[in-house]
Amino acid sequence: MERTLRRYGNSTVAVLPPSVLKDLGLAAGQAMTLDTTRDGRIILARKREYILPDLLAQCDPEAPPPADMALWDSAKPAGQEA
Repeated sequence: MERTLRRYGNSTVAVLPPSVLKDLGLAAGQAMTLDTTRDGRIILARKREYILPDLLAQCDPEAPPPADMALWDSAKPAGQEA
């Protein structure tokens, strides 16, 4: 599908037809992310919503702790947090 960029005030916009919005479940005012690739592609994607259970499901409970965690565990209190 070809699209022509248009001027809209001081901006340039790409208009998405209603059929594309409907297929993707998008609407005006929805937060999106915009990125570019080295080969000249434009990536427009829904803004991710991170949900704690989904993030935890990606964690490996058997993985060793990061090396800098030992420093954290052995650090003395610097204020009144103790």
